[in-house]
Amino acid sequence: MTSEVPENESKSDLQSNEGPHAASPKIKQPPVLFDKTQGKIKKIESILGGRLITYWNNPRGSICHNDVLALYDLLESIGPQETIYLFLKSDGGNGQASLRFVNLIRQNCERLITLIPLECASAATMIAIGSNQIQMGPLAYLTAVDTSLTHDLSPIDRDNARVSVSLDELNRVVKLWRSTKTSEQTNPYNSLFDHVHPLVIGAVDRAESLSIKICRDLLSYHVKTDEQALEIANILNSRYPSHSFPILEKEARAIGLNVGKLAGEVNSLLLDLNELYSEMGQKATTDFDQTRSHGNEIINILEAMDSQLFYQQDKDWFYRESERRWITMNDNSGWRKVGLVDGEIRQTVMHIS
Repeated sequence: MTSEVPENESKSDLQSNEGPHAASPKIKQPPVLFDKTQGKIKKIESILGGRLITYWNNPRGSICHNDVLALYDLLESIGPQETIYLFLKSDGGNGQASLRFVNLIRQNCERLITLIPLECASAATMIAIGSNQIQMGPLAYLTAVDTSLTHDLSPIDRDNARVSVSLDELNRVVKLWRSTKTSEQTNPYNSLFDHVHPLVIGAVDRAESLSIKICRDLLSYHVKTDEQALEIANILNSRYPSHSFPILEKEARAIGLNVGKLAGEVNSLLLDLNELYSEMGQKATTDFDQTRSHGNEIINILEAMDSQLFYQQDKDWFYRESERRWITMNDNSGWRKVGLVDGEIRQTVMHIS
C-alpha cells in the first residue's frame, strides 16, 4: 500500500510551522537523487548487458527482514531475468534475512552475480556467497560470519549496558585454559560461569549452528557437494580471529568461493553510485534548542531501473532531563518509493510491517 506525499516534505515539515513552535526552523530533509542514480544504473546495465539491482546500507543501517519485502516490490517491477547483477554494500545485519533475500532473488533469475566495490561484511557476506559469482573491486572485502550475541543475561559493561558474547571468544578462553591448566584446576566452566551465564553460552552455541546452516543453504544454490559447502561454511564461521577481518579477493578464492575481478569501468561507476547514496544517507538533523531536535536519515536503499525504495528515519528527539536520556516522539519513519509517473518523479510512502 502506498500513499503519495509532496516531494521533499513530510508531516514534520507541517508540524514545525504550526502551534507554539511556529518560529522553529524548517525540518531538514536528506536529498533524494533519483535522476542521478538512475543515470548511473542505466550506464552500468549497458556495460553488463543485464539487469542491475542495488542494495546499499549506510553505516547506521543493516540487513533486516523488511528489506526483503521492499525487494519483492522491486523484483515485481523488473520481472523474471536470466541473470541479475546485485550491487551490494553493507556492514551486515540479520543472517536469516540474508537467506530470505537471496532466496527471493533466485526465484526471479537463473544466475545471480554479486558486484562488490567496497565493504560486504557479516550478513552481507552471506548474501554474496549465495550468488553464482562474486566480482570484487580493488577496495572490496568480505568478512567472517562468526556469531556474537547480546542476550538478556549477557554480562554488563562499565556503562551498565549488555555486551555481546562471541562463541569464538568463549572457545579461545577454554583453549587457553587447557593449554595452561594445573593439577588444581578441574573445569574452566566453573570460573567462566561466574562471568557469563550458562544460558548465554548455550544461546551463542545455538546461534553458531544457525549461522553454519544458513551458509550451507546459501552455498547449496551453486556449490556442487554438501561436503564443500560445509567446509566453506566452517571456514567463514571459525577460521578468522576477528569478525571484521577483511577477506580479500585472493583469500576468498582460496577458501573455495567463485570470485572474479570487477571490471574497472563498472567499479568506477559503482563507486560513483555509492557516493550518490552516501549523499542521500547523510544525517539531516534540525536542532530547535538544547533539548529538542528532529532527525532525518536514509539508511537502506534498494534500486533498479525506474524504481527506487529507501527506508528513512524521520522523528523528533526530546531530552528527558529527569531520566537523563533522549526519547523519540512523532515517529514518521518508514519506507518511501520513488518512480516516474507520467514523466514526473513522484515519491510515495510504502507501508511495510
